[in-house]
Amino acid sequence: MIVTGVQLVQQIENYAPLKLKMEHDPTGLQLGNLHQPVQRVLTTLDVRPEVVQEAIEQKVDFIFAHHPVMFHPAHNLDTSIPQNKMYADLLSHQITVYAAHTNMDKTQPGMNDWLAQALKLQNIQSFGADQDGVALGRWGTLSQPQTVLQLAQYIKQTWALSGLRIIANNIQTQVQKVGIIGGDGGKFYPQAQANNLDVLITGDVYYHTAHDMLAAGLNVIDPGHHIEAVFIEQTKILLEQWSQKYHWQLTILASKTNTEPFKFI
Repeated sequence: MIVTGVQLVQQIENYAPLKLKMEHDPTGLQLGNLHQPVQRVLTTLDVRPEVVQEAIEQKVDFIFAHHPVMFHPAHNLDTSIPQNKMYADLLSHQITVYAAHTNMDKTQPGMNDWLAQALKLQNIQSFGADQDGVALGRWGTLSQPQTVLQLAQYIKQTWALSGLRIIANNIQTQVQKVGIIGGDGGKFYPQAQANNLDVLITGDVYYHTAHDMLAAGLNVIDPGHHIEAVFIEQTKILLEQWSQKYHWQLTILASKTNTEPFKFI
């Protein structure tokens, strides 16, 4: 059965309802025409020019991304600007782009469940509710206590990181109850404390927030934002399951483009 973008998005939004998205999050259709048939889908964390070129080369007609493309609207259509040229390339190749962002973070199982599972946390539960009362973060327990340093090394190995940041008064402190929020979850650290977590794992921790975390005595490990690349394989699995269930004629590809913007030396 040939599926349209409308049908595909309906299934995505049944899984990760738009009502879960956080305020001002431009989740949803980013660009294109949902009424076109979809035959080849590319899953990706980010939609960057190099990802779009990958999609063009793979003859993709639908990009399913975690991060929205249009956090900031274009002020003109000058295609000498790389971002604008990327939009033009997508349009000229009739590639539809759809993003499931904070709704996919909150849904169960979603982004933060996948991250917790990757670390083999046990008895996974939710914490860190937003204004809508739906929890964003997940916490669980390690099979046995580790020091903050040992856990940081385990995280580096799990996600093949070349660097991460530790916020702790003593990196030899033993920890076992671990919370995780993919992306920028620093503002939820008081809720991590309220849940008596030994350590919070989240990305993009601000300098002054890190001082507040230290003063509060909370151990925090910042592995960066890019660990959310788990989205790529996990949504490929979801799409394959739906394709089989509904007899869709779909080819699903996982992006091989590394969109990590940072290099560590």
